[in-house]
Amino acid sequence: MVEVVETARGRGGELVLRRDGDAFEVIENGVFLMDTRNGESERLLVTGALSPGASVLIGGLGVGFSLRAALDGGAASVVVVEREPAVIAWNRSGPLRTVHADALADPRVRLVEADLVPWLSGTSERFDALCLDIDNGPEWTVTEGNAHLYSEAGLARLAGLLNPGGVLAVWSAGAAPVFAARLRAHFGKVCEVPVEVPRGEPDVLWFAQR
Repeated sequence: MVEVVETARGRGGELVLRRDGDAFEVIENGVFLMDTRNGESERLLVTGALSPGASVLIGGLGVGFSLRAALDGGAASVVVVEREPAVIAWNRSGPLRTVHADALADPRVRLVEADLVPWLSGTSERFDALCLDIDNGPEWTVTEGNAHLYSEAGLARLAGLLNPGGVLAVWSAGAAPVFAARLRAHFGKVCEVPVEVPRGEPDVLWFAQR
């Protein structure tokens, strides 16, 4: 039986945290965003881009799977950019805290409450790994403004935020061939990794290295 744990007004509309058995789900404006059932692709998004001692940016806190993977993988520092106060609260002091063993309390973590696209435009920081999971995919964005991130200009900006040899990792709920071609035009080495899921088409990860 599905139970509504909390409803909140977010920057993008109505956010709902639901419990379905042992799993939690986050819904935005009636559209499924994420849950705690598996998390394989969310972890691989980070571990596939990570090197020991790396400085990591994670775009989208989600349910904390990617953050936990970065910390367990030996990241020296992790900046997490999340725009929704409710998602932050559910992870910091709410029921999602146990999913990632209170990863936000780790001293290596700096949490920034902001919209990722303008934050990236204004930052002067550089990273060894940029791990982006703020949409259902490059061609299925949660908000219209996020489409810029996957454009020619957006990819050029992301490339400029990477240290030499750094890796951009992008998560998607499905294939995006137009984006994949655009990515290959901006990065010297691109690897596309499908990740099987219990239902539907595989999730897809891209790892692009400068």
